[in-house]
Amino acid sequence: MLRDMMPAFELYQPDTIENALDLAKSLEDKYWFMAGGYDSLDWFKDRAKRPTAVIDIGGIQSLKGIRETADGLEIGALTTLSEIESDSRVQTKYTLLASAARHVASPQIRNGGTIGGNLCQDARCWYYRSGLNCYRAGGNSCYADTPQGQNREHTLYGANRCVAVSPSDTGTACVALDAHMVIRGESGERVVPVEQFFIGPAIDITQMTSLKKGEILTAIRIPKEWSGAKFYFEKVTDRGTWDFALVSIAAAMILEGNVIKKIRLACGSVECVPKRLKAVEETVTGSPKNEDTALLAGKTAVQGATPLNFNHFKIPLMENLVRRAIRDA
Repeated sequence: MLRDMMPAFELYQPDTIENALDLAKSLEDKYWFMAGGYDSLDWFKDRAKRPTAVIDIGGIQSLKGIRETADGLEIGALTTLSEIESDSRVQTKYTLLASAARHVASPQIRNGGTIGGNLCQDARCWYYRSGLNCYRAGGNSCYADTPQGQNREHTLYGANRCVAVSPSDTGTACVALDAHMVIRGESGERVVPVEQFFIGPAIDITQMTSLKKGEILTAIRIPKEWSGAKFYFEKVTDRGTWDFALVSIAAAMILEGNVIKKIRLACGSVECVPKRLKAVEETVTGSPKNEDTALLAGKTAVQGATPLNFNHFKIPLMENLVRRAIRDA
């Protein structure tokens, strides 16, 4: 298989959302939407995806920028990760998202990579990425979920034929912040809660998100409810930079005195979607923010975890990350 040599395709560069949607409709199923290109170009070079037409939406200015609204913050899907991590409003009011953006890949990639691309990137399982005919690619096998399969980075929860995890750092933060995704398609605009935006293989094994063919993620809305809350984000990787999470944690917490009044927790890289820890939230709400509560939260978080052959280490890692999030937010 040839690598690093992309098959030819027609390139379109619309300057409005309407033009992009019209192009998609006219090209039927033969196109691929591309923004920063850091995920897309890998697919093309590996020849695992071979679209005959690419619609580059990177020039659509209306999809860029950060805007304060009466309900919170709206971030255009083509806003770069560097812009998010350095924006004073995000840093001041929604530090969690700034921290998650700062932990994506390397500075060079964050300068061009967009939050929309980070949220919409496909599974990073190397069997799938190598072009093997696995379940996610339309086949009838999961090469990672075998006695010999390399599954160190794969799921602890929610496996359904596919055991790949969501690779999005900003997705984990968006779940903790109760974000809503603004989506445009031929039939108009729809707004989807972040937990309905990410979908697992039990719903559609070929998709990581609920985006339909011909739709574009246009913006992310962060509610003001969590503005200025106590936050915590930590990402554990094999390398210090330019790596995907082994496990990550995102927490948003509102205190009343030293009592946890409200909290949202999400773990990354333990499920095919960013995993919201509802059982932990229910357990610690109304409790004091102390070491005992943190210990209980960690033990609660890992209940029901089903490790694969080579990822047992993720269980104590996840437990400790949840513990630190409660203690140090």
